[in-house]
Amino acid sequence: MSNALKIKNIFVTGGGGKVGSALLPELVRAGYQVRALRFEETINCPGLAEIIDGDLRDKTLAQRALKDMDAVIHLANCKENRDLFLETNVAGTFYLLDEAKNCGHIQQFIQAGSDARAGIYYNPRPFPIDENFPHAGYPGYYPLSKVLEETLCEQMRYQYNLPITVLRFSWVHGQDDILAHATLKGPGFGVPVWKDYAVTPEQKYYFENGEDAACEMDHMDGKPGMRHIVGLPDVVQAIMLSVGNRAAIGKAFAIAAPSPFTYDVLASYISGQLDIPVLRLTVPEYHDFQHDISLARSVLGYRPTYDIFRIVDDAIAFRKAGKTRVETKYIG
Repeated sequence: MSNALKIKNIFVTGGGGKVGSALLPELVRAGYQVRALRFEETINCPGLAEIIDGDLRDKTLAQRALKDMDAVIHLANCKENRDLFLETNVAGTFYLLDEAKNCGHIQQFIQAGSDARAGIYYNPRPFPIDENFPHAGYPGYYPLSKVLEETLCEQMRYQYNLPITVLRFSWVHGQDDILAHATLKGPGFGVPVWKDYAVTPEQKYYFENGEDAACEMDHMDGKPGMRHIVGLPDVVQAIMLSVGNRAAIGKAFAIAAPSPFTYDVLASYISGQLDIPVLRLTVPEYHDFQHDISLARSVLGYRPTYDIFRIVDDAIAFRKAGKTRVETKYIG
């Protein structure tokens, strides 16, 4: 039996988001006929077969969206919004899965998962996190939604044999995200919020005077923190390798960079590239973590190439080119 499914027509949610805007052109180049869901965001991708306007909260959307489709790539997600996450993320995912069951012609449903479902830095993770690690999201509506979405996928697969693939992305970095995160020169991206950990006069000086610095996050014992993220091109690679891959059906995959990084290495590299000082800050609550991506390597042929240095280099090039960060507004 061939390991390739006969997929031609793909419905994509979240096409205007960070991952979606990078993925759509690759799907088109690969010859797929792509129907993309647009909520309020702009989708600019020549060659798309169709753009449809809709809202994941709309119970009638799924039947219209999945008509004549062979596969679904469900990327759209509402972040930390208490009032919307259940309707958008959980109910919206259910409507798509239920229609995939009812219509009978969806050969693959690719669900965008997240390492948030494993709790990552919030609790001690002394061993690499693999696909067998139980759902244990850290506090927040986003990780809760990712656990609930995956649970829906798991049960629809068990109960109705739906052909589901889950890709659990670690923290996705594109544009100049890593500089927004790891330097003081805004706009700020992710956690920790560095100002909250400035306790000495020397540390507070940077914030009081608007000085830039590369941030090294340390533990109480002075050891630098370790983290495992993923570059946007590697995320796109993982999705493209999964589409139509019969071996990916019924499995979840950790998708991350080739290796984790430590914040001393990150801060030192940024410092050297941008000629700014390193600011060491102690973050007692943070726990190291890393992912085991061996299953994605062996089953999908996933070969990530964006280590922390390449992610930083791309971010610097992004800023030097005068590009502006794009903030996506899609609540789903």
